Amino acid sequence: MNIGRYELHQIETGRFGLDGGAMFGIVPKTIWSKLNPSDDKNRIDLALRALLIMGNKRNILVDNGIGTKFSEKYKKIYKIDHSKYNLDSSLKKFNLETKDITDAILTHLHFDHAGGSTYKEDGELKLTFPNATYYVQKANYDWALTPNEKEQGSYLKENFVPILEKGKLQLVEGKFEIMPHIDVIISNGHTTGLQLVKISDEKNTLVYCADLIPTTSHIKIPYIMGYDIDPLKIMQEKKELLSTACSDSWILFFEHDVITEAVKVKKTEKGFEVREKVFLDSRI
Repeated sequence: MNIGRYELHQIETGRFGLDGGAMFGIVPKTIWSKLNPSDDKNRIDLALRALLIMGNKRNILVDNGIGTKFSEKYKKIYKIDHSKYNLDSSLKKFNLETKDITDAILTHLHFDHAGGSTYKEDGELKLTFPNATYYVQKANYDWALTPNEKEQGSYLKENFVPILEKGKLQLVEGKFEIMPHIDVIISNGHTTGLQLVKISDEKNTLVYCADLIPTTSHIKIPYIMGYDIDPLKIMQEKKELLSTACSDSWILFFEHDVITEAVKVKKTEKGFEVREKVFLDSRI
């Protein structure tokens, strides 16, 4: 897919699992499990899908997955699987290595979105993208340094403090333009200072939804996560985004949906629904 001067590609960095009840909040399991079957530990499979934006002499990566630093214990807890999908092999399809990434945009610093920012080698933390500038909202970085009890297990300092220490982190505030045709939408319902990345030109717009709308199932307004810090706010934010996506025919790109990477939406008497699926890369 091309938008403006950029090529857009999905980058699969792995799979993991989270409790289905936590992913759907007040929605009963008898409903959410129809499209999101759980295992014997009640976990549903989730993607760790990044977005690669190539063009204008830049290789920009939006989010980077869960990374490789978890112990065997936590790999089992979170059902982390890099056997089929991983960052290196996905980048290789486009003749890229991690050193070729020029910009790493982080929607927020939860471990399943920013965990791939760093890795361990001989016990030392190193930057996965040594030549990149990393972008994150200052509000989210400050929040991540002193998280509340609800989120303290999601913000792991090993994923982001080394970026600042290496002088590679750019803290931004509010709506800003990262590059021509690439800017952000601010959301605070899931966590403080989440930024959705929006790529647009005169004809097309794609929004990387991150955890505002993690899967197609979460298009329904009441389908929100137990992880969200402000349920009423996130429902309002979803309504605003989905309304604009309907009226302006925006493409919504999903980070955690294992089946569907992107869609256009429509509004019916029952609420917002998928209008059509969209594929960034050609399918054979």
